[in-house]
Amino acid sequence: MNARSWWLMISVGLGILLNPLNSSMVSVAIPRLQHVFQLGFTDVSWVIFSFYISSAIAQPVMGKASDLWGRRKIFLTGLLVTFVASLLAPLSPNFGWLIVFRSVQSIGTSMMVAVGMAIVRIHITEKQATALSVLSIFLSGAAAIGPFIGGVFIHWWNWHAIFLVNIPFIAASFILAWRTIPKDELPASVQRNMSFRKMMNTIDVPGILLFTVGLVALLVGVLSAKSSGHVSLLHVIVGLIGLMLLLAFVRYELKISSPFIPLRTFARYPAMTWVNVQFMLVNVLFYSVFFGIPSYLQTVRHVSEFHTGILMLSLGLCSLVVSPLAGRWIDKSGPGPALFVSAILMTIGSVWIVSLTHHSPVISVCLALAVFGVSNGLNNVGMQAALFQSSPKEIIGVASGLFSTSRYLGTILSSLLIGIVMGGKFSFGGFRVLGMILTAIALSLVFMSRRLRESGQFQES
Repeated sequence: MNARSWWLMISVGLGILLNPLNSSMVSVAIPRLQHVFQLGFTDVSWVIFSFYISSAIAQPVMGKASDLWGRRKIFLTGLLVTFVASLLAPLSPNFGWLIVFRSVQSIGTSMMVAVGMAIVRIHITEKQATALSVLSIFLSGAAAIGPFIGGVFIHWWNWHAIFLVNIPFIAASFILAWRTIPKDELPASVQRNMSFRKMMNTIDVPGILLFTVGLVALLVGVLSAKSSGHVSLLHVIVGLIGLMLLLAFVRYELKISSPFIPLRTFARYPAMTWVNVQFMLVNVLFYSVFFGIPSYLQTVRHVSEFHTGILMLSLGLCSLVVSPLAGRWIDKSGPGPALFVSAILMTIGSVWIVSLTHHSPVISVCLALAVFGVSNGLNNVGMQAALFQSSPKEIIGVASGLFSTSRYLGTILSSLLIGIVMGGKFSFGGFRVLGMILTAIALSLVFMSRRLRESGQFQES
């Protein structure tokens, strides 16, 4: 690759890392935000929900929008949106405004993730595999060190700093992207003949609205009932409205030709469906640990944000180290063995969490996190390889989009699970119950991995 290609890759990398960085930094900020805004654990969980719901919607939408307006414009606009949100979030007068700016920040960072890989694929024609692997390092590295960076900045400057830390990355990415990303040459038919109605149908605005409002209403109904400690008529009504809207969303998506989430694809390819279900469960388990352990350390063990961030590095670094090793193993043996071992490790880690006490040695927590880090490294590569093996080549683009949707649904469900188990206050008893539930999920993944392997779905490469 020439120098211009390297600078292009760096500019994109600095932009796309903002999404995983901001989704992971907040894991160590939950107790501080509870104290600052005087809210229960379930209420503060919306700082997690809002980010993942917005990402789940924005990434596929912005991928479609890039076909209409160009990838360069979407990428640069995403940087500007993230810049504005990162400046305004620390000035939030209350928690409601913080959620608004957090959602806007998620949309901005998702705009870059949605088109970043495509920009590299289109404009770097030599050694594309190398370029994509470098971008993967930006993504996985940001997620790995996010809790550490968040812990350091919160410890020394307070929670506002986890938003302001974005500014240098945004500035560097914008300057480089403006100079290195070529302008898009859109087809004349897209530029001239696309009516507003056709544009809305292409993006599937009705489907997006049904999905968003339905999911938020269902979450509000369930979490409000848990947080308040009793089920009121209002909670039931809100929850039922959300459920009905989601059912209407499913019915609508099955009818239209360009759906937001192509549900019919799941019915046509059952093997691919099982891979997505397994991937969703993997993310439920992983992100329950990712957000649960920092709160356990700070609330139960009274560990500072700074030291919590350092301890969380054991999870991220193990994941980073194992991922390339997993790639070599999967190249030789296929994804089946790696996914089976990963499920076993997640079961061990979940049982380990249940065994933790108020006075467990810190090294015990680190080892539990390391076990989950190794399993995550195996899953990062193994699940992607499983997707490629189970998906026909002609729909691999759609399959990749559904795969991302499964990831975000898993993260949303993990936040919901923690909120339901903990209620208004994070407690050691609730943490232990969470560990038991995660053990059950891990055991189901062991069964699923073994069944898929024995069925012959995952053949050796």
